Amino acid sequence: MGGLWRRGRTRWMAVAAALGLVLAGGLTSSAASAAASPTVVGWLSTKGSSIVTAAGKPYTIKAVSWFGMETSNCAPHGLWTISLDTGLDDIAAMGFNTIRLPFSNECLAARTTNSIDANANPGLVSLTPLQLMDTVIARAKARGLSVILDRHRPGSDAQSELWYTARYSEQRWIDDWKMLATRYKNESAVIGVDLHNEPHGPACWNCGDQSRDWRAAATRAGNAVLSVNPRLLVVVEGVERQGDGTATWWGGGLRDVRSAPVRLSVANRVVYSPHEYPASIFAQTWFGARDYPANLPGIWDANWGYIAKEGIAPVLVGEFGTKLETDSDRKWLTTLVSYLGTSGMSFAYWSYNPNSGDTGGLLADDWRTRQQAKLDALRPILTPVAKPSPKPTATPKPTATPKPTATPKPTATPKPTPKPTTTPKPTATPKPTATPKPTATPKPTATPKPTATPHPTPARAPSAAWILQSSWGEGYVAEFEVTAASSTRGWTVSWESPGATAVPNAWGMTCALAGSTVTCSGLDWAAALSPGQTVRVGLQVSAPRAPAKPKLSVTAS
Repeated sequence: MGGLWRRGRTRWMAVAAALGLVLAGGLTSSAASAAASPTVVGWLSTKGSSIVTAAGKPYTIKAVSWFGMETSNCAPHGLWTISLDTGLDDIAAMGFNTIRLPFSNECLAARTTNSIDANANPGLVSLTPLQLMDTVIARAKARGLSVILDRHRPGSDAQSELWYTARYSEQRWIDDWKMLATRYKNESAVIGVDLHNEPHGPACWNCGDQSRDWRAAATRAGNAVLSVNPRLLVVVEGVERQGDGTATWWGGGLRDVRSAPVRLSVANRVVYSPHEYPASIFAQTWFGARDYPANLPGIWDANWGYIAKEGIAPVLVGEFGTKLETDSDRKWLTTLVSYLGTSGMSFAYWSYNPNSGDTGGLLADDWRTRQQAKLDALRPILTPVAKPSPKPTATPKPTATPKPTATPKPTATPKPTPKPTTTPKPTATPKPTATPKPTATPKPTATPKPTATPHPTPARAPSAAWILQSSWGEGYVAEFEVTAASSTRGWTVSWESPGATAVPNAWGMTCALAGSTVTCSGLDWAAALSPGQTVRVGLQVSAPRAPAKPKLSVTAS
């Protein structure tokens, strides 16, 4: 992943020496001891319903997802605004002890990242995604934070129902996991592997069909990982459709574990990981029950809570989150936090990022202001600490070209029904175009003569390229790369989207729907363009299907 393998090797080895990394093998033993912190828990195992330390003491994983390495950016989002150190300091101060780090197989093989601000993050721009992953782990460890690696997507474009696709085979999935297990074999900050994010659709549990039996696939991949590093926790999510015909969230159904658990070659390694979301994500039937929210613990017990309560294995609720804008969602979160606190189950909140479209995050869109109401709701299961003063690396260095005071961010990325993947992001921090300098005011002559009124040359229409990011039965997310042919104060793009009913979210544009025609105009940082300038913008559309390759009508103003 990332960075020119490098002009050359000498430059990277210098960086590696500073970070305690080796190019092919992850973290060196000398760096590990240098970066070691007494607060890093180290390798973990399981005992009945508990996750335990090497000393046998029960341990609760309190994680938060910081996504972006699974998207086309191949880097944690927000590094266009804040430094990596600032984000990690903030996560630790909130009371989390672990980062769930999503990635895609595509990014593991990529040579570059994008959308990292070099002033806020000196030294990171030149790293490959794998080298950047090394750096995230090393700096997390220095703050006492462990890391769970989460295979969130095969390609960077979209979530997949199964653990393989036509482009990314099961063998590629397993080989990449073995590569990561080898890379971090001696790094105790990497405590676990979340094998595949949110199996759903045709995915089944113990159905016997090897092409879609998630339990069997998790067993194969888990054993492959443990053959390299037997000290890792193997995190196994559930499925959407359970054996008894009931359906729940993507990755949320673990009702069949009782009769068919995952058995690996190394004992005491499996942690089951359901995902749970509120009514604002999808109106599951139980949200409309008369006894809501008192009915929730019983539903959780039936789908996955029994696994811990019966001592079968530990449970880590791998995703849960909300914008916390409705009374129903507030009741859901209060009830879930109480359930987790009472049971002592581990968890991973979704997400640190503010740019998860349907849940938001723990930060406001400026990537600095905390969403305090959410943190207050999580307080019973977190142990916040004093927020440290910003480190020097967090302070951006001034450049000749002024930067916008806040990087505009997409307000949404859908989580498809029942739940999506990550929010698509602009591929680069937009920079303002140069402010035109006024021409000198003409000085009157002794006898002023009227001059001809200048007529501005009409701006040529920019070009726009359609990039479909993801689609599902009820909507899609698309982005555009808009490139200016000449200086323009604004632009508009429109296309036909049959069956479209709404445009819930957009970034870099303001959009409207008339019949089946979607019309969007550049907004804020993406409106005025200089010749040759390219911006990346996007939107979410509610529609039964996404246009394959719509005819775009683009105008300039």
